[in-house]
Amino acid sequence: MNGFLQKTKDFFKNIIEFITDTRKELKNVSWPNRRELVSTTVVVIVTVFFFGVFLAVVDYFVSRVVIFVLAKLSS
Repeated sequence: MNGFLQKTKDFFKNIIEFITDTRKELKNVSWPNRRELVSTTVVVIVTVFFFGVFLAVVDYFVSRVVIFVLAKLSS
């Protein structure tokens, strides 16, 4: 029983230590200002859009080639 109480005490001590260390680390973080945040967000959105369109075009052409090849093989 004594071991269980010690493990429980250590568990809560570790949680408190983790939260304390996390708060200290968050104070050291270099947070972006609004301008940096907006510009990087725009870059991410444009990049995702570009690759989405690119992959849709590639998918279209690959599917057309596969359909063509399968049609030739089946006839």
